[in-house]
Amino acid sequence: MSQPVLLYPSKPEKVYLFGTCLVDLFYPEAGLAGVDLLEREGIEVIYPQDQTCCGQPAYTSGRSDEARAVAQAQLDLFPGDWPVVVPSGSCAGMMRHQYPKLFEGTDDADKARKLAARVWDLADFLVNVCQIKLTDTGEPVTIALHTSCSSRREMGVADSGPALLQQLNNVTLVEPAKVTECCGFGGSFAVRHADISGAMANDKVAALSQTGCDRFLSTDCGCLMNLTGVAEKQKTGLAGEHLLSFLWHRTQSNREA
Repeated sequence: MSQPVLLYPSKPEKVYLFGTCLVDLFYPEAGLAGVDLLEREGIEVIYPQDQTCCGQPAYTSGRSDEARAVAQAQLDLFPGDWPVVVPSGSCAGMMRHQYPKLFEGTDDADKARKLAARVWDLADFLVNVCQIKLTDTGEPVTIALHTSCSSRREMGVADSGPALLQQLNNVTLVEPAKVTECCGFGGSFAVRHADISGAMANDKVAALSQTGCDRFLSTDCGCLMNLTGVAEKQKTGLAGEHLLSFLWHRTQSNREA
């Protein structure tokens, strides 16, 4: 099914940041880099302190009631009309596309629909709302990009990462084989179907390694954690980094900042 045409908002004065569990627990530098990039564009970033999980792990495990309880706690955290930006395609996809389904027929249905309409993948937001212009201040490097299934298929923002990286003069972007294939993470899928997940991750790490890249990037921390873990176990020397962290460090005018 084709993706609906996205009607991007005008560049706002403020945004809310939904940080995601994995950014909070494992990749806080990615969330901070996202804040830095937005603030450099003149946008005030509001981070509601009571946010927790989007509810995706329970939802994809078929536990809709538990997912709804978790998601319900997020509904009142973004009361203004400002966009809600998310440094993860999968969490953004959950909030934008699954919240309306999850709350359909409940008292919170309208609230969920209105919140979902304001949710954006942060990399996509930088490209198509901020229309960000990046200046590369780093040394030459070869990069491979892993775009998650959720970013590619659910959110339809697979072009955002390349659009950002292609602005960097000293970055050579290489495409791995079978670029559209899943890394095998899939949240609880990696636990429930460990053998299948492991085989998929091995294939993806091999494809990334064969590009000869210096490192790979992703906008989804689940994929990043999965692939870097496999690469470390295999002693490939392949390092991963969140796209936002990479962009921030490459584009500071003062390299010591």
